[in-house]
Amino acid sequence: MSNRGEHTELGDFLRARRAEVTPEEVGLSTSGHPSRVTGLRREEVAQLASISVDYYTRIEQGRLAGASASALAAIARALRLSLDETRYLHQLAHKSEAPRRRKRVQQQVHP
Repeated sequence: MSNRGEHTELGDFLRARRAEVTPEEVGLSTSGHPSRVTGLRREEVAQLASISVDYYTRIEQGRLAGASASALAAIARALRLSLDETRYLHQLAHKSEAPRRRKRVQQQVHP
């Protein structure tokens, strides 16, 4: 697959996930401003991820040589991605630092 195709795939994935999350689901107000897009706008994802709109836009458009692992993790949280989707996001962005599944610590209740 060419780099261009990978960048397109990353953008397609992020746009599809943005479309599946509504501002109301993540606690954003939509009072008086009907959106022309389905789901979250880029500005809203950037706000939720605590990154600049320009940085998010460059990631989505594939114009960034390498997004930081922390920015990708923040975007994954903002878009409410599952662990598998988060790993896929990191893979698309060429990051090997995808989150690992946490071991569950079994808690025991003592009488």
